[in-house]
Amino acid sequence: MFDLHRLRLLRELKHRGTLAAVAAALSYAPSSVSQQLSQLEAEVGVPLLEPVGRRVRLTEQAEILVAHTEAVLERLERAEADIAASLTDLTGTLRIASFQTAALALVPTALDLLRERHPHLRVHVTQLEPERALPALQARDFDLVLAEEYPGNPNPRPPELEQADLLDDPLHLALPAHADHPDTDGPTATLRSLAGHPWVMEPEGTAARHWAMTLCRNAGFEPDVRFETTDLFLHLRLVERGLAVAFLPDLVWSGQSVTVALRQLPRGQRARRVFTVVRRGSGRHPAILACRDALHRTIGTAR
Repeated sequence: MFDLHRLRLLRELKHRGTLAAVAAALSYAPSSVSQQLSQLEAEVGVPLLEPVGRRVRLTEQAEILVAHTEAVLERLERAEADIAASLTDLTGTLRIASFQTAALALVPTALDLLRERHPHLRVHVTQLEPERALPALQARDFDLVLAEEYPGNPNPRPPELEQADLLDDPLHLALPAHADHPDTDGPTATLRSLAGHPWVMEPEGTAARHWAMTLCRNAGFEPDVRFETTDLFLHLRLVERGLAVAFLPDLVWSGQSVTVALRQLPRGQRARRVFTVVRRGSGRHPAILACRDALHRTIGTAR
């Protein structure tokens, strides 16, 4: 029988990429991680790591082993969920990661509801964009992630993760007052008319930036992106001050009055999908079920 602890270290290496990252995440010395993986190689009887420059990568046999480890861990997640479901009081810690607008618009009310119904459940929340939060979920740094998906830009769907839809968040073209433009010629023409204006967008490499750039290019122009930030409230402030044009979702206002001119986007581009993600096997855990229920009740209250 292979040692489960060592198998988990191999899995951690696959998800975190380096021995140093595994050691930092688990509070081990890198030499200790390396020693444990060497012992696992001896148990298995084949090489599991091969050098690539100054780093290592998993061999084909190691990838097979990690796939089986994922299946074992999924069963353990189910076992943990079943044990928690057998208890009358919901305790322990639930670790949530959420992107900014959901963290501000949805999470506080959901936390109120969780505290009211499950006062002994400790909830830890981290604001983190999905590009970083989803790999961290796979690495077991979080238990539930609030994520977003933009039109025509589906996220990767690793088999180790399960998604559940939360809401469709409408998207708008947000204009400064001096750039106000009627959309009588249609959304694409309105978008094209703003080609000469400065834009604010999320940074390169994010799904939101890829979607926004594609939308502008399909309208026939390359946007002049002068401001880059993941903070959508800064996007809003720049539009309010007349400094930039932006794409903004409804969650930015979260029931507050709209403060800028909004125009409709082209058909098929008018909403982003907001959803929760958990590791496969953990979806039946009472803390996960309670959190998802609180989020849905939050949306029902807001509407």
